[in-house]
Amino acid sequence: MLHTVLRRRAAGESVEKIRTDLIIPTGKRRGQSPGLASIYRALAEHEKRQAYPEAVVQAHTDFAALQAEEITYPRSL
Repeated sequence: MLHTVLRRRAAGESVEKIRTDLIIPTGKRRGQSPGLASIYRALAEHEKRQAYPEAVVQAHTDFAALQAEEITYPRSL
């Protein structure tokens, strides 16, 4: 959905117009359009990832290391 919103915004359409054409494919709200806040939140997240790609890579690396450590060494309670 994000790619659709990005492409159509680049063509000059408003988020409000685009929202009515989007359909949520799974989950509790399946078949409905996403809320405007959800679309704007996704756009903001996308802009952050574009602005700070090294931070995203580092976060993914840290998360992968954390997961590998938990799998290799189970936590004791």
